[in-house]
Amino acid sequence: MIKIVEKTLKNKRFIDLFAGIGGFRLALESLGAKCVFSSDWDKFAQETYEENFNERPYGDITKINEKEIPDHDILCAGFPCQPFSISGKQGGFDDSRGTLFFDVARIIKEKRPSIVFMENVRNFEKHDNGNTIKVVENTIKELGYDFYYKVLNAADYGIPQNRERIYMIGFKKEMNVKSFQFPKPIKLETFLEDILVNNKETNDMNTKRTDLIFTKEDIAHNVSSPYRLGSVNQGGQGDRIYSIKGVAITLSATGGGNFNKTGGYLIDGNVRRLNLRECARVMGFPDSFKYNSRPAQAYKQFGNSVVVDVLQYIAIEFSKYC
Repeated sequence: MIKIVEKTLKNKRFIDLFAGIGGFRLALESLGAKCVFSSDWDKFAQETYEENFNERPYGDITKINEKEIPDHDILCAGFPCQPFSISGKQGGFDDSRGTLFFDVARIIKEKRPSIVFMENVRNFEKHDNGNTIKVVENTIKELGYDFYYKVLNAADYGIPQNRERIYMIGFKKEMNVKSFQFPKPIKLETFLEDILVNNKETNDMNTKRTDLIFTKEDIAHNVSSPYRLGSVNQGGQGDRIYSIKGVAITLSATGGGNFNKTGGYLIDGNVRRLNLRECARVMGFPDSFKYNSRPAQAYKQFGNSVVVDVLQYIAIEFSKYC
């Protein structure tokens, strides 16, 4: 997380939909905003969220009456990417029915927040030949908002992870926001080697295999992208080995291989995947954050989460219009 001095969202209220483990909440609370409602259907994510925020999110958003959600200034949602019912017709709000985005839309329609702040996977922009993002854009505009989106990489905002995501912002038309500039990239000064825990904490994670193959020597200088050194087994995505002089590959919620969900890294002569604290750090979560006690769930949750720092930088930009 970046250190915030000026609370530019002080006295603003927000809701946290598809909340996961609270990345949006950490970002907006750091700017002074107050969370007044949260929702996530996954019981393990609810556990982690409650452990950190002393609040258990409401469950399935499809079963929550939008009229019962508190009034708020900002709606946050990292909703899942689902096929849209008639997306090829680009019919706006009606086309979104039957998807979880519809639940975001119905809440917007009822509560009329000033700002809508959403995140999704990079491919959302090209999903269904671009029709999906068009449906979202048409829907948000039909509901009376100006709409902006852009794909940003966490490595361009101080985080040592190659993680590209699409960020979408809606401003209520009454705010008269005729243009919105997403935050400009900053020079990366923290690399994977800078966020590692002590080797004593990870001795049991070192990979001892006879089929470790290195095709490149490690580098002496830092690079702002993943730098592959070799692999194990067949060299599939979960079996690749990278340098800590670069940045982490994209954390994943799924996937197999010896280094599943994080990739493998050559660290002081040993090869291992990232541990959970390191995963938290490359997602921008503070060391005070308590991850789930079930490792499999914790890895999945970080892979599904949002990069706090990127959200902070975006929120600082849109707070100028609040």
